[in-house]
Amino acid sequence: MQETELKIIAIIDKLRPFLVSDGGNLEYVKFEDGIVYVRLLGACSHCQMMEFTLKEGIEQAIMNEVPEVKEVRNIY
Repeated sequence: MQETELKIIAIIDKLRPFLVSDGGNLEYVKFEDGIVYVRLLGACSHCQMMEFTLKEGIEQAIMNEVPEVKEVRNIY
């Protein structure tokens, strides 16, 4: 596993408790061509705020710490 992936996973691990407290979860899938692929689970998978959580929360947190990341996408 690359150093970049380890950084991304560490950030996801920090964010996970906030999602779990709302009945959801977040799973790292892969990092490829500057894009982080994740899977939102539980309550997060069908929440009306899912896109906002993904782009304004998760994506921003990862991009602020890992400049190699261009985007975060949810895999359904």
